[in-house]
Amino acid sequence: MTASTYSDTWNLDVFFNGGGQSPEFHHHLQHTEELISQFHSKVTVWEPSSTMEDGPYLQQLLDDFVTIAKKLRQAGAFTSCLIAQNTADKQAYTLDSKVTSLSASFQTALGGFDSLLVSLDDAVWQKLLAVEPLNELAFVLQERRMRAKEKLSKEEEALISSLGVDGYHSWGQLYDLIVSNIKVAVTENGEEKQLSVGQAHNKFSHPDRNTRKVVFESWENAWGEQADLLAKTLNHLAGFRLSVYKKRGWEDVLKEPLNISRMEKKTLETMWTVITENKQKLASYLERKAKLLGLEKLSWYDLDAPIGKTETKVSYQQGAEFIEQNFALFGENLAAFAKNAFENRWIEGEDRPGKAPGGFCTYFPESGQSRIFMTYSGTPSNVSTLAHELGHGFHSYAMKEVHFLNRNYAMNVAETASTFAEMIVSDASVKNAKDAEEKLVLLDDKIQRTVALLMNIHARFLFETRFYEERKHGPVEAERLNELMLQAQKEAYADSLEDYHPLFWASKLHFFITDVPFYNFPYTFGYLFSLGIYAQALVEGKGYEEKYMALLRDTASMTVEDLAMKHLQVDLTHKDFWEKAVRICLDDIDEFLALTK
Repeated sequence: MTASTYSDTWNLDVFFNGGGQSPEFHHHLQHTEELISQFHSKVTVWEPSSTMEDGPYLQQLLDDFVTIAKKLRQAGAFTSCLIAQNTADKQAYTLDSKVTSLSASFQTALGGFDSLLVSLDDAVWQKLLAVEPLNELAFVLQERRMRAKEKLSKEEEALISSLGVDGYHSWGQLYDLIVSNIKVAVTENGEEKQLSVGQAHNKFSHPDRNTRKVVFESWENAWGEQADLLAKTLNHLAGFRLSVYKKRGWEDVLKEPLNISRMEKKTLETMWTVITENKQKLASYLERKAKLLGLEKLSWYDLDAPIGKTETKVSYQQGAEFIEQNFALFGENLAAFAKNAFENRWIEGEDRPGKAPGGFCTYFPESGQSRIFMTYSGTPSNVSTLAHELGHGFHSYAMKEVHFLNRNYAMNVAETASTFAEMIVSDASVKNAKDAEEKLVLLDDKIQRTVALLMNIHARFLFETRFYEERKHGPVEAERLNELMLQAQKEAYADSLEDYHPLFWASKLHFFITDVPFYNFPYTFGYLFSLGIYAQALVEGKGYEEKYMALLRDTASMTVEDLAMKHLQVDLTHKDFWEKAVRICLDDIDEFLALTK
């Protein structure tokens, strides 16, 4: 047991004292703006000679690049935390818009920088990358150069970036604003309450089916009332993206997300193929769970329903201690990181109105600290989510000695560390169950995440790819979006549910995020990729932590195929790896089916 009691609210004042009114933060933004202007000037005046003499100037630009990128990341992390902790904080939205504007300005300057990289003579370029200190950045610099060659001129890309501030990114910000005003009406103990969407979502794991059903009906109504406005928002986001792709000559809407993920399309297709081939076992679990709940078929609002009578609430303190104890069984670095995060209030978990839905982990590079956001209400799933987000934080911690430009790992591998941490805790929960009934409850909670990652995410992927194809021919109305979502959910869930969630496209933030397109398949990749790593960790035991951290350190400086080959000796374009990973998921289902036979 720990000696101290952990607070479930975070400390942001250590970064900028005073929240959105902080003079320090306003000075930070002003200084960042000045640095961006200076960087832009340096890029503009540089005329590459295409000789080795370009090396020192390139290094100077890279140093400036790092300084500005850290400041922008620090600012963006701060405003996202301000908005998440209080969705009514109008000042935070204003500041977030300012950060977005600065980021766009920096992207414009980087467009000029990338054009200079392209203009360098190929032979000289290769020589520059072969010598210190640029050699350690060879992968990311080569990547920037190749991506720049596939884009428009620097003037056109600058115009796109500039228009995106009040266009593309503003639609994403509008979504956040709409969601902050949505209230879900529920009646508890005869009293009508207005819940935030985050609070309402937690009700879908309530043990009483009628409660779940009533909340879901109110949930659907709340999103349905905003459906036309949200459909317009989604259409404009997609329309902007597609217009840019068309200008660049990119026909495949997956080109950008795959490039960002440093991933081959064949790898993605192989992963989905193996998942689809194993859907029947997942459907068998859903069918068995329905019977245990006395139903013919599950409905959408039953997917997270608990089974059995175990309704133990896990306090925030208990959850934190359980995570620490089980992280320690894997490795001392992971455990120490978690302990530090709890002790120094890196986590916002308080269950209160006005918070944003969902959870995230964000990194403050100038401070070398992470912050974790979630709404903790004491369920086993909350403990797993907390472990998941700590895994994200540990990934940043593992890379703290890596060059900043080699830390920009993509979402698919970002989800690897988080899912790995979550697996440690969820596995421990099942093994430490006090009786068969509790074991079944915890096993069910674990399988729920498998269903979410192999079925729910698949539905998102199917919906989004089909929506983008239709959007190429014009705006897609809300009713059609509902139809596309319903079709995708039926296919992804092997038609095993009674009622679905056609408005899921509206309620899921991930479709409206502007930073990363197709914010869905990386979750599934990360989950299954982490299972392959986890299986190896179980074989090698506690000494595996250093190998694991070595893998994490490489996640931003090579393709995922090369990463897997180097650290796991597997080929991700072949079915073998994915089949073994999915088999681990199916073993849980086999155990569940045996326990409930």
